[in-house]
Amino acid sequence: MRKYSRRFQQVLQKVEKGKLYSPLDALQLLASLSDVNFIETLEAHIVLGLDPKYADQQLRSTVVLPKGTGKNIRVAVVTTEERFPDAISAEADIVGFKDLIDEIAKGRLDFDKLIATPDVMVAIAKLGRILGPRGLMPSPKAGTVATDLISAVNEFKSGKVEYRLDRAGILHVPFGKVSFSVKDLFLNLKALQESIDKNRPAGAKGKYWKSIHVSTTMGPSIPIDISILREVIV
Repeated sequence: MRKYSRRFQQVLQKVEKGKLYSPLDALQLLASLSDVNFIETLEAHIVLGLDPKYADQQLRSTVVLPKGTGKNIRVAVVTTEERFPDAISAEADIVGFKDLIDEIAKGRLDFDKLIATPDVMVAIAKLGRILGPRGLMPSPKAGTVATDLISAVNEFKSGKVEYRLDRAGILHVPFGKVSFSVKDLFLNLKALQESIDKNRPAGAKGKYWKSIHVSTTMGPSIPIDISILREVIV
């Protein structure tokens, strides 16, 4: 049996067992329960009626959160020298080509996103063993292989996040900080819900959304009534 700290048990008592909360009530409750000495991240944990072992039931996409993530995203760009000015003008944190590829091969990983142009992907392929396990390998589905570097960098800097179904058919997606207003958190959560519905895989059968819980970094998860979230128009 999993053991919880005394602090966590006290917080957990404030969440009603068996209740499906409205999105706004859940977000307000999470904000009031946060009692740690750092600004916690909020995450959505979504169980979908998908089996990722089937190719037509996999889900991987991106969404631009309208109110951002609250995190300073360090973006590295690998491209040819003539494209350096585009990446620099978009305020990419690290820009390079073969020199940067060599540095990554030697262990440099001081970035959150790695964006590349299609013409350098052959050179980056050798980094798969380093970048793949960390979720940093550039991919068209993740929006990190792009011809328009300015837009790609700006989107990730302003709040674009990737989500991907895990082996159990669950999405785990950060969507803001506890310091955000409840309204801003709701707008981010709504954007995520709409993106997941929009990108429903062709092989999805039966009930698509099974459950959604929201939680903070150190807090309990709170179940949300998905029907209320999906009905709201913003």
